[in-house]
This record gives sequence, C-alpha cells and structure tokens, in this order.
Amino acid sequence: MKKVISSALIALVGWFLTAPTFGQGQGISLNKIIAKVDNYYVLQSDLEETVQSYVGQNQTAPPKCQLLESLVINKMMLAKAEIDSVMVEEKLVDSELDQRMAYMVQQFGSDKNIVEAYGKSLEMLKSELRQQVKDQKIVQKMQQKITTDMKVTPREVRKFFDAIPKDSLPYMPAEVEVGQVVRFAKPTKEQKEALRQRLLDYKERVLKGEDFAKLAKENSEDVGSAPSGGDLGFAKRGAMVAPFEGAALKLKPNEISDVVESDFGLHLIQLLETRGAEYHARHILLRPDYNRLDITGPTRYLDSLKNLIEIDTLAFEKAAHDFSDDKTTADAGGLLRDAQTGSSRLAMDGTMEYAMFQMLDTMQVGKLSAPLPYRTEDGKSAVRLLYFKSKVPPHTADFKADFEKLQSIVLTNKKNHAIDEWFRKSVADVYITVDPEFQSCRIFGTTQGSAASLGSGN
Repeated sequence: MKKVISSALIALVGWFLTAPTFGQGQGISLNKIIAKVDNYYVLQSDLEETVQSYVGQNQTAPPKCQLLESLVINKMMLAKAEIDSVMVEEKLVDSELDQRMAYMVQQFGSDKNIVEAYGKSLEMLKSELRQQVKDQKIVQKMQQKITTDMKVTPREVRKFFDAIPKDSLPYMPAEVEVGQVVRFAKPTKEQKEALRQRLLDYKERVLKGEDFAKLAKENSEDVGSAPSGGDLGFAKRGAMVAPFEGAALKLKPNEISDVVESDFGLHLIQLLETRGAEYHARHILLRPDYNRLDITGPTRYLDSLKNLIEIDTLAFEKAAHDFSDDKTTADAGGLLRDAQTGSSRLAMDGTMEYAMFQMLDTMQVGKLSAPLPYRTEDGKSAVRLLYFKSKVPPHTADFKADFEKLQSIVLTNKKNHAIDEWFRKSVADVYITVDPEFQSCRIFGTTQGSAASLGSGN
C-alpha cells in the first residue's frame, strides 16, 4: 500500500464520541481488537466510526488500510508520549470537554435527548469522552513536539508549484472573505435574579452544614467540573476570567463568595487553598436557558449599527472591533478565518456553514446582511451581521492568487514528512500487532509482531 499520512486525518481520529453500543455485522463483533500498540488498542468499532465520520460529512472515506494506519499512528503517539513523559494539563482537557458537551447539547437540544440517544448517563458519557479528549490533546502535543518551529520559504512554495504539471493544476472553488459583528442575547433581570437566588440558597445550605461538593455535583452546569464537585484544580493567576479570579482571590481558604457574574454565567465560588502564584477553587455554575433568551435587543442593536456603517458614519472593521461580542474575531476587525489554515479566504463549498452559504449566495460583494439569528459553538443564542468583503471566483490554481493556500499545503507536507521520519525511527520502540484480517495493510510498510492472538475477538 502506498503510504500517505495526513495530519488532518490524524487530528480527526479521537474527535468523535465512542458509540454507546456496538452492533454485530456478518458474525463479526465490531468491538474486537484489530491492532495493538504496546498497551493501547484499536477496536473494530474505532475503524467503523472513523469511516462513518466521513459519511456524516458527505465525504468519501479513504481506504480502510489508510484509516487503520492513521489509528495505529495515534496509538503509537500515545505510547511514545507515555515513554517520553509527555503530558497535558487537566484544565485544558476540562476546557475542551466543556466545549464538546456544549456542542452536543446544541446538536441534540437538551441533556435528556443526549441520554436517550446514547442510552447512557451524562456522567458516563463525559467520562468516556474525557479520555478521548485527553488522548487527542496528547497526540496534538506530540505532533507539535515533532514539527516545532517548522516553516517554509517562498522558494519552497514556488518549487512545489512548478513541479505540478500545468494540465494537473487543481481547480479551486470560489473563495470569500467574510466579516461578522456578533451580539449575544442577554438574560433578563428576572432570569438573572432567579439564578442568583438559587445560588444564594446553595450558599446558605453550605453555611448550615451541607457539602459544597455534593451541591455542585448535583446542580452545577459546568459539565467539566460538576462530576468532581465543582473542583477546578490549581490555576495560575490570569488563567481564569477576571470576575471569577478577582472574587476567588479575595476569599480566605474555605470561604464562599457572593454570587459572581462572568461571560460563562453566574458562579458561587469556594476557595480551597493557595500555593504561591496558584490558587485552588471550586464553584457552582448556573447559566440562563439560552433557548429562551429574547433576541429582539441584539437585533435592534445590529440594525442601528448596520445603518451607521451603510451611511459611512462607521467603518465595519471598527464596528466589529468595538462592538462585537465575539472576541475571537473582533480583534481582527470581524474577519473570519479558516480553522485549519488560518487564511481569511474561506472555500464557498460544502465545508461552509450552510446558513452562511445561503446568505452569501444571494449577496453582493461589499454589502451587509440583515441581522441573522444563529447559535454559537458553545450553544449561546446570538445575532450577527455578515459583511461580504471579497470573492475570488472558481479558477485553476495560480501561484500568486493562491500563494497562502499553496504555502499551507507545502508546510503540511513538510510536517507530514517529519512525522513520517519520526515514525520510522520510533517504530522499533513499540510493539505493534495487527489482526490477521488486516495483515495485507502492511502497516508502516511491514507487518509487526505476531497477531494471531488478536483474531479471537476479545
């Protein structure tokens, strides 16, 4: 098999939540072990889920041998990370887990729907997903360790481009530059007050002797810390949002704060201990029901902002910088960027958010959309203005026009080569076995070890 290693594919593996049950197909258990790297296993279900992840995105899955090799690569990186003592901070895992769970709630509509869909409690799902998130973070850290400080020069990009036969140059889809100004729907005073009173009730109960951790586990809406009684672990100063940190650092050990409001919701905080420049706290977080928030205010606000921009009283970039609630794009004047390449040019194809694609398809370059309701990745209700900054029509790849994209391809190829070399050197440090069914895949160009014991389906 021709060896092709894709960093995007490697990053993809481990992203998807393990299916709660595994069916039977033609007498073969989907849960059988098909490869082993030291003490790490690749299951038949892992391979099938990876194939389905492509189907779910309307993409053609690579050959199974290539997918299996990528899964083995991930396990190899985990095995080597263990040997080399490469670790990730638990709070980074918790933060990523929070985002994943929020995304699931957004997709399924409620916690109850998630439980019904997977047939497992949220506690169990979080536990399973947490290990996958942690493994993915470790794999990413290993990749970064291998490819650190790697860059490409314009000369390398030119060499790559010139080596492509002119009749084989790829046809590039239409690309657009899009800016946005976002305003979040705000909870009403009544909604905030109801949450505040609940937290004050929890505080009173703790002061009367109830266990803070038990209340956090039962009531906190921070899906990352609730299972551990709201415990956030040790944090360095500056790691938490300012309102939370400011309130926590004013407390004495075991003291409980008043209700604190941040962008995440309303908190009740208990400081556990301090250690130099670090502090250890736990909290109970309550958030408004984002599905019930009124978007009338943000819509009117953006209508007024749109009017100011259209009569040239206010530049779009300044409006985004000064008034957008989405801080990830506000500092760049609202400009959206491709998550993989960092480019401001977004492919106007099936990879684009469908609602945005529909809107841009009817807009003229240089125009603003009407205020559009949408849901953020972490499940918040919001409204946004879209600015259609520019459009590059479909075309055959051109060195000058597509330099940024070509540069990204060359850098990816360079990193893949470095990872490939690392694998070749490191393969002797781990013991790899492959199920006889997949021996023809010849992982890394050769079969490793004896896999007879893997054929039993255990």
